[in-house]
Amino acid sequence: MDHKRELTSVDLAALEGELAGYEGAKLDKAYLYPEDDLVRLKLRDFDRGRVEFLIEVGDVKRAHVADQSHVPDAPGRPPDFAMMLRNRLSGADLVRVEQFEFDRIIELEFDREDASTTIVAELFGDGNVAVLDEYGEVIDCLETVRLKSRTVAPGTPYEFPSARFNPMTVDYDGFVARIKESDADLVRTLATQLNFGGLYGEELCTRAGIDYNIAVDELDDSDFERLYELVDQMGTRLREGNVDPRVYYETLDGCADNGGSGDDPDRRRVDVTPIPLAEYEELYSESFTEFNPALDDYFFNFQREEEVEGGETQRPDFEAEIEKQQRIIQQQEQAIEDFEADAEVEREKAELLYANYDLVDDVLSTVQAAREDDVSWDDIEAKFDEGADRGIAAAEAVVSLDGSEGTVTLDIDGTRVTVDAFTGVEKNADELYKEAKRIEEKKEGALAAIENTREDLEAVKERREEWEADDGEDEADNDEAEDEPTDWLSMQSIPTRSTERWYEQFRWFHTSDGFLVIGGRDADDNEELVQKYLEGGDKFFHAQAHGGPVTVLKATGPSEPSKEVEFPQSSLDQAAQFAVSYSSVWKDGKFAGDVYMVDPDQVSKTPESGEYLEKGGFAVRGDRTYFEGTPAGVAVGITCDDETRVIGGPPAAIEGQAATSITVEPGQYAQNDIAKRLYREFKERFADETFVRKVASPDQIQEFLPPGGSRMTEE
Repeated sequence: MDHKRELTSVDLAALEGELAGYEGAKLDKAYLYPEDDLVRLKLRDFDRGRVEFLIEVGDVKRAHVADQSHVPDAPGRPPDFAMMLRNRLSGADLVRVEQFEFDRIIELEFDREDASTTIVAELFGDGNVAVLDEYGEVIDCLETVRLKSRTVAPGTPYEFPSARFNPMTVDYDGFVARIKESDADLVRTLATQLNFGGLYGEELCTRAGIDYNIAVDELDDSDFERLYELVDQMGTRLREGNVDPRVYYETLDGCADNGGSGDDPDRRRVDVTPIPLAEYEELYSESFTEFNPALDDYFFNFQREEEVEGGETQRPDFEAEIEKQQRIIQQQEQAIEDFEADAEVEREKAELLYANYDLVDDVLSTVQAAREDDVSWDDIEAKFDEGADRGIAAAEAVVSLDGSEGTVTLDIDGTRVTVDAFTGVEKNADELYKEAKRIEEKKEGALAAIENTREDLEAVKERREEWEADDGEDEADNDEAEDEPTDWLSMQSIPTRSTERWYEQFRWFHTSDGFLVIGGRDADDNEELVQKYLEGGDKFFHAQAHGGPVTVLKATGPSEPSKEVEFPQSSLDQAAQFAVSYSSVWKDGKFAGDVYMVDPDQVSKTPESGEYLEKGGFAVRGDRTYFEGTPAGVAVGITCDDETRVIGGPPAAIEGQAATSITVEPGQYAQNDIAKRLYREFKERFADETFVRKVASPDQIQEFLPPGGSRMTEE
């Protein structure tokens, strides 16, 4: 059984009420331990005296009050993040502790005469700590996050993840309706749709006396009533602080469980919960009167147990550090891309001012003359409204006036430009060019930062090579055993780990040679791929059939300089198969089709004279390289090594990357039906069914299936 490494939503619901008892405590000092992603807040409470609060958001994710003897020694020179916390929080009162919705996020709000500050601890995904001012803007954060779904970055409003369904507060009708929306079995529905997670989903099934794997549509009213009553009781118990925390132990292999205490060397801690669980009734446990001490006991001791287990030094988690550096690089690349786009917007605004010089000058001159005559801003705006009604072009361009700022906002060819009303066209355009230059300077800083991160990444890889070289010398006799691949299918518990990638908005896969291929799902995607992501050195593929996706074989990342690459034939063949498989060829039930390939400069949005290009369509000029009779075929698999997720694409690419995969071909089953068939097959292949539920729902599988009917090739 694996150690618990992260707090659950249920844990935080219990912790919220207990931590409320610390409101009024004053913050003395804050510390940051960067190597552990650990924030330590030292407070003074009137009744309790010194209070140590720990927030860890690295490989382990926790937040709780700790015993003074369990707190690490103060680090050396405090990092900038710790100094910022001290400057804003020294002497501040803790006034609020709150879980965000039913998510693994906890907020700590501090008040001081000069400022209000909120610390937001994200105990999910990669983990993060953000510090917000009284307006909800990020002052600083441990990790800058720039994803398609949300942004967490200094100087921007903090964006919470989309609110999760809260089963602890919903009424009975809402509870039942949420469950009935699911097409999965009960335990997976409770775990994912109601956000209880796998352990508490199983616990609720056990307490209700309902089979884990029963389909939702087979539940009756009595089942719903028992489940709702259990959830309601749990919610009431946690809100009222009526907890009975337990630390659970597992007896080590080969050792008999003969009673004794938790300090028995033949036992190790594996979980901590705010209430006793029926799922763990066979495990030895120790009871605590409060949840904070239970959490502190568990996390302090289990980390020591992990450091040296079985008398062997544990291998550092190089893969986690490598993944972290790669994630930082991805975020830096996205930031560079954003800087480029923002700078281009400012330049376009400046050029619009010059292109419409007379119109802009007319507006500015009108405002300046009116203000010299002491005409109010409201009256000036009314005059422009009257002019717009009469069809005067300059007046029609005026969107709004801001007297407090002395600005006018114009709509020029569909772009809104805000200008200083008391300077000329040239000066306003010059300010916009300066802003574009300032943004580009930020881009240069980001480029320098990304090089430093790449150096850090290489350093971690070198340390890993050195460790493995030393380890190989010490354990030469076990080389053959170590070379054996991990048998993921038979593992009873597989940890999940995934990261959101920029290309997931499209169809995608990585070739067997490691190159990224992206394809459009619709006309909008096709437009975006060509206009934003098709760069020099890439290859453009398209099926010789109407209704196919734009397919791009990428030579470089979206923010890296373009370069020519000699693609292996295997990658070209796989990109061609991808293009034909997701085209109308599959939908028509055909098993092969022709595909052509061209360079980016051969693709244009400008049609031939007298022709028209519909949305998502492009003109392709010049010689083409054809892949004739390319077979249609798609494999869907589940990866377990670096990341745990569903992947899909040409079989030759997917089979080498997935722990297991299933190949499909054109057939009789609709997309949603074949997705469910694949899901059931994956559940049968893995010993850890809960793992399949977490990473491979039918909806996630369906994203990688071609439009039209399919069937498994094994059928």
